[in-house]
Amino acid sequence: MTQAPLAVIMRGVKKSFPLGDEASLEALNVAEWALPVGSYTVLTGPSGSGKTTLLNLIAGVSVPSAGTISVHDTDIFALSEPRRDRFRARHIGYVFQTFNLLSAFTALENVMLSMMFADAIAKREQRRRAVEILSRVGLGARLSHRPQHLSRGEQQRVAIARALANNPPLVLADEPCASLDADTAREVLGEFLTVCREGGKTLLIVSHDQAVLGAGDQVVDITRINRPAYRTSVGEHR
Repeated sequence: MTQAPLAVIMRGVKKSFPLGDEASLEALNVAEWALPVGSYTVLTGPSGSGKTTLLNLIAGVSVPSAGTISVHDTDIFALSEPRRDRFRARHIGYVFQTFNLLSAFTALENVMLSMMFADAIAKREQRRRAVEILSRVGLGARLSHRPQHLSRGEQQRVAIARALANNPPLVLADEPCASLDADTAREVLGEFLTVCREGGKTLLIVSHDQAVLGAGDQVVDITRINRPAYRTSVGEHR
């Protein structure tokens, strides 16, 4: 049987944070984990168990203390930081839990800026694409509003539109419906999943929302794959 192609491969990945006095906190220790191309995986687990850390590592936002992470056959940490930033912009869409929108720019401009940096879509098409994706998440009438003039739910929609704008093959989302009421969450989630499915995207979502959990191909508890040695001294091995 032919093995399905893999979108993400993590091997021997560890992430530690210094505590001082030659000690460190190991937040993540994943021996091996992979995501098939086109899969929709929901990642769950208790607060502080490393879910956001794992997303940040796959996105190349955070650098691992050890190990390798490949995204669509590219070892992202073998790239220089500028090349990794460009690779992320073109190949990875990230819906941050805290939105990370630029307050000086409108919803339309926030989406277009991410497209300009990635340069993955022809410049003449970028505005049309930004309007299209914002309209699909219900913000067609709010294009000229800045984040501070949008509700938290509307800001989350902008963050989702920005993550999808460059048509990336891999989409990561950290509690994408946390700021939405139940009815709006179902509507936005439905459109979010439709866009991802249409493009054959690989989707990894951190969530405890029952609607999100029920729509996934698989639900993975991070405690099954993450085995950290929570405190280790420098030079100490597990």
